[in-house]
Amino acid sequence: MLKNSKKSDRELAGILGVSQPTVSRTRARIEKEYIKTYTIIPDFEKLGYQIMAFTFAKTKSQPDVAAEISRKSKNWLAKRPNVIFGAGGEGFGKDLLLMSFHKNYSAYSEFMRSFAMDWGNCLDDFESFLVSIGAGYKLRDFDLKYLADDI
Repeated sequence: MLKNSKKSDRELAGILGVSQPTVSRTRARIEKEYIKTYTIIPDFEKLGYQIMAFTFAKTKSQPDVAAEISRKSKNWLAKRPNVIFGAGGEGFGKDLLLMSFHKNYSAYSEFMRSFAMDWGNCLDDFESFLVSIGAGYKLRDFDLKYLADDI
């Protein structure tokens, strides 16, 4: 299903050599237990995006206001649909990651200015790694189908 979630239960039954009701029951269980959402991976360039940004930040330790910062973070992200992922983590001396898409450099710059203004008092440092969508060197296109061979 990771390679092509559009396949019908009947098609999958034929491929797997089992009955269509067996596939339907298995799909229902998989959807309930393992699938968060069905989505597509669009051609970002055709949608007008030029930049994919990975922003790494080092947050200040503020345990007394952690719950408030978490709430504020969720509200801030809810207003920015171009941010497709955000999480805490470790590496490069940073502990926060945002992954975002931008139509052009001006939009990216405005986003970063907003990030700095809204979160500067909570951050020690932040840096971005920019990927040019469409142009440039690609080792592999962004796609989840590759995970199918690792499961």
